[in-house]
Amino acid sequence: MANEAAGALRALAAMPPGRRFALGLALAALAAVAVAAWLWSRTPDWRVLYANLSERDGGAIVAQLGQMGVPYRIAEGGGAILVPAAQVHEARLRLAAQGLPKGSVVGFELLENPKLGATQFQEQVSYQRALEGELARTIQSLGAVAAARVHLAIPRTTLFLRERQKPSASVMVRLHPGRTLDRTQLAGIVHLVASSVPELSARAVTVVDHHGTLLSAPGESPAGLDSAQLAYLHELEASYARRILDLVEPIVGRGNVRAQVALDVDFSLAESTAETFKPNQDAKDAAVRSQTTSEATEGAAAARAVGVPGTASNQPGAAPPAAPPAAGGSSRREATTNFELDKTVRVVRHATGTVKRLSAAVLVNHRRATDADGNARLEPLKEEELAQIAALAREAVGFSKERGDSLSVASVPFTAEGAEPIAEPPFWKRPEAIAAALDLGKSLLAALIVLAIGFGLVRPLLASLAAPPPAPPVPAAGEAPEAAPAQLPDPIGAARAIARQDPKIVANVVRSWVSKDG
Repeated sequence: MANEAAGALRALAAMPPGRRFALGLALAALAAVAVAAWLWSRTPDWRVLYANLSERDGGAIVAQLGQMGVPYRIAEGGGAILVPAAQVHEARLRLAAQGLPKGSVVGFELLENPKLGATQFQEQVSYQRALEGELARTIQSLGAVAAARVHLAIPRTTLFLRERQKPSASVMVRLHPGRTLDRTQLAGIVHLVASSVPELSARAVTVVDHHGTLLSAPGESPAGLDSAQLAYLHELEASYARRILDLVEPIVGRGNVRAQVALDVDFSLAESTAETFKPNQDAKDAAVRSQTTSEATEGAAAARAVGVPGTASNQPGAAPPAAPPAAGGSSRREATTNFELDKTVRVVRHATGTVKRLSAAVLVNHRRATDADGNARLEPLKEEELAQIAALAREAVGFSKERGDSLSVASVPFTAEGAEPIAEPPFWKRPEAIAAALDLGKSLLAALIVLAIGFGLVRPLLASLAAPPPAPPVPAAGEAPEAAPAQLPDPIGAARAIARQDPKIVANVVRSWVSKDG
């Protein structure tokens, strides 16, 4: 090994300057290509950490990434911050622990640093902005909402009752692509805002999306039902459908029946009051309210006092004078009796949510059967079986002809008996396997480039430089040798090199020497 290295150094020292420069250039190119390939293979795969950030949040995140020692890049135009793919989730978790990003909306942190000399109006405006920001942040925490803005219209308080106005609010939400808000979520947003502002009614809260579409009419749905009534209606319909499935599935098998129920529910409030009066029929049990009796006498004058007026007639023991006989007359007596009357007062409050009409549809899958040849086929259910299923469904939902209910049962072949489970992708299609394969492929490609340059360019160049110079031609027998140069450097070494390179030449020389001596 040492001899080879010494020989290579001697060959390099004996090399002409031009070839020595070419060799150095080739070695430098090989080193540059190797370093570039290694750096390219180690270049991280940049992924988006956050996009569409405000300048305030972007600056805070960049400063925090610098403290965390996480490399980052800013996309052209500052629209996104990129970090290595292997550190995306860790960076997001660590930034979330620091409360970043905070978003473009501000909350109650506006009130942390009060300004000296602020008027009451300015304080009220700051409080309203803070309340709007906190409500917007809370609404943004919903999974379907990407961003939200809340506008509150809070009138100034006044001492005059007639001039007082109720507050109102409007909410604008920007949803994620392909996501929607159901009635329950809309009602939750409306009541969240209404409960956060004093004297704010849910009817005064309006929710629109970023397209300007009205999502929540004030207080009620287009059908005149509020969210609670709609939820009750859907729950009641689902309950009726489950009743049918619970009875029919044991007969036809699980997954071979579908049921849908539509209800017409009366949510109107009704109250009736009736008063009934009943006369007293039995005098013994009658209750007397009041009784009046009057008596009068008509005709001759009644007996009157007689005698001489004075003290004698008024003294005790004095007999009264005899009265004259009374002349003929008449008397009258009246009696009025008021009895109590039996009165019945009945107040009837009709319950809301009563079912006015029911419509149900039941689909039953065809039965699997085997023919005489052993082939599987589907056949519809018999009429008797369908009638039995219809009777069970009527009993399950409380079918009533008086209400005009309708029920339909049909046997049809199902195209699919249920949702097939999602198959797990093979190993080579998983994201982590693809990422590992890309990293390994980049490393192998860099190694192949280095090996190709080394064996295809540098090695032949080194071999050509290390080869000994060609030996001078040896004259054949009978030919006069050419004029030898004045000086031959190291003839013994040259002869050894010729013998190693072409033994035939040495054999011819020895043969010619032997023939001359003979």
